[in-house]
Amino acid sequence: MGTTQPVTQPTERLLAGPPLDGRAEALHAHTTRLGALPHVPAVQMIAALEATGLRGRGGAGFPVGRKWRAIHDQPGLGVPVIVANGAEGEPESAKDRVLMAHRPHLVIDGALLAARTLGADRVELYLGREHTAAVRAMKGAVEERLKSDRKLLHVIEAPTGYVAGESTAVVHYLNSKDARPMLTPPRMSERGVRNRPTLVQNVESLAQVALIARYGADWFRDAGRGKDRGTGLVTIAGPVRHEGVAEIELGTPLAELVEMAGGLTGNPKAVLIGGYFGTWAPIESVWGMPLEPESLKAAGLTFGCGLVRIVDERTCGVGYSARIMDFLAAGSAMQCGPCKYGLADLAEASGRVAGMGAKATDLYDIGRWTALVTGRGACRHPDGAAQQMSTALAVFADDFASHADRRRCLAASLIGAYR
Repeated sequence: MGTTQPVTQPTERLLAGPPLDGRAEALHAHTTRLGALPHVPAVQMIAALEATGLRGRGGAGFPVGRKWRAIHDQPGLGVPVIVANGAEGEPESAKDRVLMAHRPHLVIDGALLAARTLGADRVELYLGREHTAAVRAMKGAVEERLKSDRKLLHVIEAPTGYVAGESTAVVHYLNSKDARPMLTPPRMSERGVRNRPTLVQNVESLAQVALIARYGADWFRDAGRGKDRGTGLVTIAGPVRHEGVAEIELGTPLAELVEMAGGLTGNPKAVLIGGYFGTWAPIESVWGMPLEPESLKAAGLTFGCGLVRIVDERTCGVGYSARIMDFLAAGSAMQCGPCKYGLADLAEASGRVAGMGAKATDLYDIGRWTALVTGRGACRHPDGAAQQMSTALAVFADDFASHADRRRCLAASLIGAYR
């Protein structure tokens, strides 16, 4: 997307504070605004996280409290390692990089809390190297910390790549400089970085923890409009006046998010929710839908990384989904058949359809291959790619048929009508 600026919103927690004008909040301003990081007993901290119902904000949505308890309750496995995951390889998502670039100390607070709670002696700040403003802000924030904290904190610039932020790929990279997903077991809570128990937690999740430690579980749950409580960062892109990152109460309807972004600038047709591993839906079916994991899951959709990408009627859904598939095929680890061959075939076939050069069986094959690759990879990369493509086939069915059968793009004909 073309911007990583925050969108004005009425409810701010993670992004509350001084204006987000491109500068990172300094440690003195951070502690003046929020107070020093409290020392919370481990049992109390984990119980608070469990009471909040906080889910990880990296895409998988695993309960944070349960993740921490898995390490805490197995003390005999060694000294843990904490990894703050800020790789954010999702091309159109900007929430993590905006958070790190503007509120780096909130992320570091959460990482240090995890270290204190679980008895870790090392915190790896794993940051996507392409997010230069975020890397610069996080490195600067580490330098502002006390010497005792700086000994714990280590900045690692992650390689560019979609799978580089997958949790097992993170561990593999920290162990061997090779960011490829690994088969499990063992669980990372048992053996991860340097064969030690490892907590890999998304940076937004850690920032939420830093606020929960200060204000408590009840405060956290006071926000939210549905089953999922608290606030969340989302990236809104497409035909709206102000693309960027917004902090919303979970359960905020899509229509209200669009209003926060200044309203529509085109006639919306469909929306991709959850990122490139997410799901397409017709805009009318989700316009009033609450943006929260539970409600979306019940509708067969996914919250994922919080990306909301709207496309209007002049955007070719076939071309857009084919470009996503091409990106996902090229960005796989190429270590197993479903990615190396399955996604490559899907990318080639969808590219032919998009380019008006479809073979007679391409549409049938795309549907068949999406089913074949699901559940068969070394990680969930082919599953996510297949989910995006299968929902694109449903939402843009007329567009795919027109491309394949009539060699005609419906969106292109609309562009001509607008001229």
